[in-house]
Amino acid sequence: MRVLVVDDHVIVREGVRRLLAALPAEAVYEAETPFEALDAFRKMRPDIVVLDINLKGGSGLEVIRRLRADDPKARIVVFSMYSDLVYAHSAQRAGALGYVSKSAPSDELILAIRKAMNGEAHVDADTQGSSAEAPTPARKLSTRELEILHMLGEGQSLSDIAEGLGVAYKTIANTSTRIKEKLGVERTSDLIRFAVETRGGRLIDRGDL
Repeated sequence: MRVLVVDDHVIVREGVRRLLAALPAEAVYEAETPFEALDAFRKMRPDIVVLDINLKGGSGLEVIRRLRADDPKARIVVFSMYSDLVYAHSAQRAGALGYVSKSAPSDELILAIRKAMNGEAHVDADTQGSSAEAPTPARKLSTRELEILHMLGEGQSLSDIAEGLGVAYKTIANTSTRIKEKLGVERTSDLIRFAVETRGGRLIDRGDL
Protein backbone atom coordinates (compact mmCIF):
# COMPACT_ATOMS: atom_id res chain seq x y z
CA MET A 1 0.00 0.00 0.00
CA ARG A 2 1.33 3.43 -0.97
CA VAL A 3 0.22 6.35 1.20
CA LEU A 4 0.51 10.10 0.72
CA VAL A 5 0.41 12.09 3.98
CA VAL A 6 -0.46 15.78 3.56
CA ASP A 7 -0.08 18.03 6.61
CA ASP A 8 1.74 21.29 7.24
CA HIS A 9 3.19 20.05 10.54
CA VAL A 10 6.25 17.80 10.39
CA ILE A 11 5.47 16.18 13.75
CA VAL A 12 2.02 15.11 12.50
CA ARG A 13 3.45 13.61 9.32
CA GLU A 14 6.05 11.73 11.35
CA GLY A 15 3.36 10.45 13.72
CA VAL A 16 1.17 9.21 10.88
CA ARG A 17 4.19 7.56 9.26
CA ARG A 18 4.82 5.60 12.48
CA LEU A 19 1.17 4.55 12.69
CA LEU A 20 1.26 3.28 9.13
CA ALA A 21 3.77 0.63 10.18
CA ALA A 22 0.76 -1.28 11.54
CA LEU A 23 -0.74 -1.73 8.06
CA PRO A 24 2.07 -2.07 6.81
CA ALA A 25 2.61 0.59 4.17
CA GLU A 26 4.84 -0.24 1.23
CA ALA A 27 5.80 3.40 0.73
CA VAL A 28 4.90 6.67 2.46
CA TYR A 29 5.15 10.01 0.67
CA GLU A 30 4.80 13.40 2.34
CA ALA A 31 3.54 16.82 1.27
CA GLU A 32 3.13 20.11 3.12
CA THR A 33 1.21 22.36 0.75
CA PRO A 34 -1.69 21.92 -1.69
CA PHE A 35 0.72 22.28 -4.64
CA GLU A 36 3.05 19.61 -3.22
CA ALA A 37 0.07 17.33 -2.53
CA LEU A 38 -1.26 17.53 -6.09
CA ASP A 39 2.22 17.13 -7.57
CA ALA A 40 3.04 14.10 -5.40
CA PHE A 41 -0.33 12.51 -6.14
CA ARG A 42 0.14 12.78 -9.90
CA LYS A 43 3.70 11.45 -9.75
CA MET A 44 3.30 8.70 -7.14
CA ARG A 45 -0.35 7.65 -7.61
CA PRO A 46 -0.73 6.53 -3.97
CA ASP A 47 -3.43 4.06 -2.91
CA ILE A 48 -4.52 6.29 -0.03
CA VAL A 49 -4.22 10.00 0.76
CA VAL A 50 -4.32 11.13 4.40
CA LEU A 51 -4.67 14.91 4.67
CA ASP A 52 -5.62 17.77 6.96
CA ILE A 53 -8.31 20.34 6.17
CA ASN A 54 -6.02 23.25 7.14
CA LEU A 55 -2.96 23.43 4.92
CA LYS A 56 -0.30 26.05 4.44
CA GLY A 57 -1.28 28.21 1.49
CA GLY A 58 -4.64 26.64 0.78
CA SER A 59 -7.54 24.46 1.76
CA GLY A 60 -7.62 20.70 2.21
CA LEU A 61 -11.20 20.66 0.95
CA GLU A 62 -10.08 22.18 -2.34
CA VAL A 63 -7.27 19.62 -2.53
CA ILE A 64 -9.82 16.82 -2.09
CA ARG A 65 -11.91 18.20 -4.95
CA ARG A 66 -8.89 18.51 -7.23
CA LEU A 67 -7.63 15.02 -6.40
CA ARG A 68 -11.04 13.56 -7.18
CA ALA A 69 -11.21 15.56 -10.41
CA ASP A 70 -7.81 14.14 -11.37
CA ASP A 71 -8.80 10.61 -10.31
CA PRO A 72 -12.47 9.92 -9.44
CA LYS A 73 -11.36 6.73 -7.68
CA ALA A 74 -8.94 8.53 -5.33
CA ARG A 75 -9.32 7.22 -1.77
CA ILE A 76 -8.96 10.02 0.75
CA VAL A 77 -9.05 10.09 4.56
CA VAL A 78 -9.14 13.44 6.36
CA PHE A 79 -7.13 13.66 9.60
CA SER A 80 -8.25 16.92 11.22
CA MET A 81 -8.13 18.93 14.43
CA TYR A 82 -11.90 19.49 14.12
CA SER A 83 -14.07 16.94 15.90
CA ASP A 84 -17.42 18.22 14.74
CA LEU A 85 -19.69 16.36 12.33
CA VAL A 86 -20.19 19.47 10.20
CA TYR A 87 -16.56 19.24 9.09
CA ALA A 88 -16.84 15.51 8.39
CA HIS A 89 -19.87 16.12 6.21
CA SER A 90 -18.04 18.89 4.36
CA ALA A 91 -15.06 16.63 3.72
CA GLN A 92 -17.27 13.81 2.49
CA ARG A 93 -19.20 16.13 0.20
CA ALA A 94 -15.86 17.22 -1.26
CA GLY A 95 -15.03 13.57 -1.96
CA ALA A 96 -13.30 12.08 1.11
CA LEU A 97 -14.21 8.58 2.28
CA GLY A 98 -12.93 8.81 5.84
CA TYR A 99 -12.78 11.46 8.55
CA VAL A 100 -10.82 11.14 11.81
CA SER A 101 -10.17 13.88 14.35
CA LYS A 102 -6.67 14.22 15.76
CA SER A 103 -8.07 13.73 19.25
CA ALA A 104 -9.32 10.23 18.35
CA PRO A 105 -7.43 7.04 19.32
CA SER A 106 -4.77 6.07 16.80
CA ASP A 107 -6.57 2.88 15.82
CA GLU A 108 -9.41 5.01 14.42
CA LEU A 109 -7.10 6.33 11.72
CA ILE A 110 -5.87 2.84 10.87
CA LEU A 111 -9.48 1.62 10.69
CA ALA A 112 -10.47 4.53 8.44
CA ILE A 113 -7.57 3.79 6.08
CA ARG A 114 -8.39 0.08 5.92
CA LYS A 115 -12.04 0.82 5.21
CA ALA A 116 -11.13 3.41 2.57
CA MET A 117 -9.02 0.79 0.80
CA ASN A 118 -12.24 -1.21 0.45
CA GLY A 119 -14.17 1.83 -0.72
CA GLU A 120 -16.00 2.19 2.62
CA ALA A 121 -16.71 5.40 4.53
CA HIS A 122 -15.70 5.95 8.16
CA VAL A 123 -16.10 8.76 10.70
CA ASP A 124 -14.51 8.40 14.13
CA ALA A 125 -16.79 7.89 17.15
CA ASP A 126 -16.11 11.25 18.82
CA THR A 127 -16.94 13.17 15.67
CA GLN A 128 -20.11 11.14 15.12
CA GLY A 129 -21.13 11.88 18.72
CA SER A 130 -20.86 15.62 18.11
CA SER A 131 -24.15 15.47 16.20
CA ALA A 132 -25.94 15.15 19.53
CA GLU A 133 -24.63 18.53 20.66
CA ALA A 134 -26.63 21.74 20.34
CA PRO A 135 -26.47 23.30 16.86
CA THR A 136 -23.81 25.96 16.43
CA PRO A 137 -23.64 28.86 13.97
CA ALA A 138 -20.92 27.30 11.79
CA ARG A 139 -23.26 24.43 10.97
CA LYS A 140 -25.25 26.87 8.86
CA LEU A 141 -22.34 27.24 6.46
CA SER A 142 -21.89 25.49 3.14
CA THR A 143 -18.73 23.54 2.32
CA ARG A 144 -17.27 26.48 0.40
CA GLU A 145 -18.17 28.91 3.19
CA LEU A 146 -16.48 26.67 5.78
CA GLU A 147 -13.46 26.48 3.52
CA ILE A 148 -13.17 30.26 3.38
CA LEU A 149 -13.71 30.49 7.14
CA HIS A 150 -10.78 28.08 7.65
CA MET A 151 -8.53 30.15 5.42
CA LEU A 152 -9.44 33.35 7.26
CA GLY A 153 -8.49 31.60 10.49
CA GLU A 154 -5.07 30.88 8.99
CA GLY A 155 -4.51 34.62 8.54
CA GLN A 156 -5.15 34.75 4.80
CA SER A 157 -6.67 37.90 3.33
CA LEU A 158 -9.64 37.84 0.97
CA SER A 159 -7.22 38.49 -1.90
CA ASP A 160 -5.04 35.55 -0.81
CA ILE A 161 -8.10 33.30 -0.62
CA ALA A 162 -9.32 34.33 -4.06
CA GLU A 163 -5.91 33.60 -5.55
CA GLY A 164 -5.59 30.28 -3.72
CA LEU A 165 -9.01 29.07 -4.85
CA GLY A 166 -8.64 30.47 -8.35
CA VAL A 167 -11.75 32.67 -8.24
CA ALA A 168 -12.48 36.38 -8.49
CA TYR A 169 -11.95 38.62 -5.46
CA LYS A 170 -15.58 39.78 -5.70
CA THR A 171 -16.77 36.18 -5.37
CA ILE A 172 -14.84 35.73 -2.11
CA ALA A 173 -15.97 39.13 -0.81
CA ASN A 174 -19.62 38.26 -1.47
CA THR A 175 -19.18 34.88 0.20
CA SER A 176 -17.57 36.57 3.20
CA THR A 177 -20.63 38.80 3.51
CA ARG A 178 -22.93 35.76 3.48
CA ILE A 179 -20.82 34.08 6.15
CA LYS A 180 -21.10 37.12 8.40
CA GLU A 181 -24.87 37.15 7.95
CA LYS A 182 -25.15 33.45 8.83
CA LEU A 183 -22.91 33.77 11.88
CA GLY A 184 -24.58 36.94 13.09
CA VAL A 185 -21.47 39.13 13.01
CA GLU A 186 -21.15 42.54 11.37
CA ARG A 187 -17.45 43.28 11.18
CA THR A 188 -14.76 41.39 9.31
CA SER A 189 -12.62 41.50 12.46
CA ASP A 190 -15.31 39.56 14.34
CA LEU A 191 -15.47 37.03 11.53
CA ILE A 192 -11.72 36.55 11.63
CA ARG A 193 -11.81 36.13 15.41
CA PHE A 194 -14.52 33.51 15.03
CA ALA A 195 -12.39 31.75 12.41
CA VAL A 196 -9.31 31.78 14.65
CA GLU A 197 -11.23 30.38 17.61
CA THR A 198 -12.77 27.58 15.55
CA ARG A 199 -9.25 26.56 14.57
CA GLY A 200 -8.91 25.53 18.21
CA GLY A 201 -11.41 22.81 17.48
CA ARG A 202 -14.50 24.29 19.15
CA LEU A 203 -17.42 25.66 17.17
CA ILE A 204 -18.35 28.53 19.44
CA ASP A 205 -21.82 29.91 19.95
CA ARG A 206 -22.61 33.52 19.05
CA GLY A 207 -22.89 34.33 22.76
CA ASP A 208 -19.19 33.64 23.17
CA LEU A 209 -18.18 36.42 20.79
